[in-house]
Amino acid sequence: MSDEDRSAQPHAVRRVNPAGLSPPRGFSHAVTATGSRLVFLAGQTALDGTGAVAAHTFPGQFRLALTNLLAALTAAGGTPADLARVTVYTTDVPAYRRHAAKLGRIWRELAGRDYPAMAVIGAVRLWDEDAWVELDGTAVLP
Repeated sequence: MSDEDRSAQPHAVRRVNPAGLSPPRGFSHAVTATGSRLVFLAGQTALDGTGAVAAHTFPGQFRLALTNLLAALTAAGGTPADLARVTVYTTDVPAYRRHAAKLGRIWRELAGRDYPAMAVIGAVRLWDEDAWVELDGTAVLP
């Protein structure tokens, strides 16, 4: 769908952040979505095109995992603004917290300021043994 076609339609994803809840930083409390197509995005880590983990810092792995997630979304016809839900799995929650400000800058650089509903979940290990972070998501396309 072209940008011109998209602009003629109301956006399918609306962020909801009630005043009575803690102010969200880097996520939305709720997302409502209406549209014609759901896109379920598989977990993405910092794998390059050869299947090897190609980043060796926590922010680097987050950047590449998000880049991979957005590449899959783009291939399905979506944009970052279409993301309704993203889950971050990490083997190192303290590292995620230490790097939170930098991870937020990476998100804004790659995906903009429209935050989906999000969760960060600690995991013992990920499928890709050298990965510290994995992202999956759901998008709703108009």
